[in-house]
Amino acid sequence: MGVSELKELIIYLSIIFMMAPASLLIYVYIYNKRKKKHADEKQQLQSQFSQELLKTQNEIQEQTLTHISRELHDNVTQVLSFVKLNLAMAANATREESLTMVNESRQLVAQAITDLRDLSKSLSFEHISQLGLVKTIGFEVERISKSKLVNVDLKVTGEAYPLGNQRELVLFRIFQEALNNVLKHSRAKRLSINLEYSGQLFTLTIADDGHGFSPDAPASGGSGLRNMMNRAALVGAVAVIDSAPGKGCCIKITIDPLLQQFYANGTYPDSSG
Repeated sequence: MGVSELKELIIYLSIIFMMAPASLLIYVYIYNKRKKKHADEKQQLQSQFSQELLKTQNEIQEQTLTHISRELHDNVTQVLSFVKLNLAMAANATREESLTMVNESRQLVAQAITDLRDLSKSLSFEHISQLGLVKTIGFEVERISKSKLVNVDLKVTGEAYPLGNQRELVLFRIFQEALNNVLKHSRAKRLSINLEYSGQLFTLTIADDGHGFSPDAPASGGSGLRNMMNRAALVGAVAVIDSAPGKGCCIKITIDPLLQQFYANGTYPDSSG
């Protein structure tokens, strides 16, 4: 190796040693910038989730209070009015007739107490976490079935497992919103609800035989549909809405295992279930 070649080698090595700290500093700067961006995005998602959760709780509370008001007016009030009338008639009836009326009144009061107890439970968000998604949806289905507005078929496939309290709260509100849309707009005669538990995969399907709609049409309630999809995404789920005029509507909400793992890693609060 000649002297000139040795000098060139020394120069190259010097340049490399001088560039190494600069490269390290650039790498550290880019890493910290990406880390800060990730932290900001995570904080933004958590804030968005908390706001959506609060909104969901308020909507469920509003829906519950509306249901309670209707139940008190249509059922409990009528039962107690009948009891009042029955006891008034018993005062002027024979002994046997009075005993019969009193027994009927006792049974009706017991029924009213049971109805009020069930209504008081529904005032608390804890009943969703205590009962679980399946039973909570089951109570809604029972309520709709009593109204005879639509024939409802509820099916649960697989062994149910908890999805997380907050996730189930949001899923229940999405179900409520879809149910209200069916009752108000679809003119459906039959409604099929299916909860499918398969390994880590969970699917909630809500399908009706109503007149349907075009999801892209301005009058289709596009903001409400987007709201469902956005809420589903916040809890690690994907919402797919399939509908066409005259073809009914099918809403399928799926919790993807990969998104579920992302959710459980701490992106959103209270994911343990």
